[in-house]
Amino acid sequence: MLFPDVTLSAINYALVLGITCLSIFSNFTKSSSEFSGYLSRVLKNYTEQACDGEYFSVRCPPRTTISVQSSFYGRNSPAPQQCQPHHLHAKPNSLDEGNDGHCYVSTSLQKMLDECQDRRSCQVLVNSRLFGTDPCPGRSKHLIVWYKCRPNEVKQKVACEGNRLRLNCKRGMLIAIYSAVFGRSLQGALECPPYSRRAPAIECQSMGALQILTSRCQGKRSCSVHASTREFGDPCYSSTRKYLSVSYTCGECQTGTPANTSAHPTPVIHSVQTAAPRG
Repeated sequence: MLFPDVTLSAINYALVLGITCLSIFSNFTKSSSEFSGYLSRVLKNYTEQACDGEYFSVRCPPRTTISVQSSFYGRNSPAPQQCQPHHLHAKPNSLDEGNDGHCYVSTSLQKMLDECQDRRSCQVLVNSRLFGTDPCPGRSKHLIVWYKCRPNEVKQKVACEGNRLRLNCKRGMLIAIYSAVFGRSLQGALECPPYSRRAPAIECQSMGALQILTSRCQGKRSCSVHASTREFGDPCYSSTRKYLSVSYTCGECQTGTPANTSAHPTPVIHSVQTAAPRG
């Protein structure tokens, strides 16, 4: 059972791709803060934009694919700086001068999903023909796309309240936590039915579950966490059967220093998905 899409704070701990670490046999505990720090910097919502007549181009790291969150094509005020007429070294359009009107194409999101979703890279020429209609003829427009780079493989594990949740990766692989929730959702979990069939459907979740799982499991080959209110607090009524649900992946550990980093190697994650991504 999957919980709703993770929040920005969860995504900041999520996995994009691959682990580069000090060494799998070195003092990894010392570098664990660097590991989380790297993930919090690179795993985020991205924004890319392009003006009319320019190419919109995005590319995700190996073993991840584009996940389009939202899209806007049209005109808003103020327009992106690089789409201003003076920035483009072009004579301002007479319809643009002194006109702060808004216009947009309602099908922008669907079009960018068609063009970019689940691909590793995507490039399109921005103009009204791409979207099949011109929302404001004669005015300069621009495209803005919000997206994430999603790992190709994410595993899911659930442990009912009172049991232990165990995560394991193969030798040479390390755990990267994508999301974690302790409590109960409206949909429930097949593995952990309510204590009573008459129990009402409720949603209650511990806000600290992700942080706890990250501190216990991130960058380790295996870990074990007790799904209990002692660990996570009780976000629900005491009679509610709760469970711990975790999304994670295993990444291979290599040594080396990524480009544009300090002398201390920073952990980075490599997805284990074997199928070559599209794009």
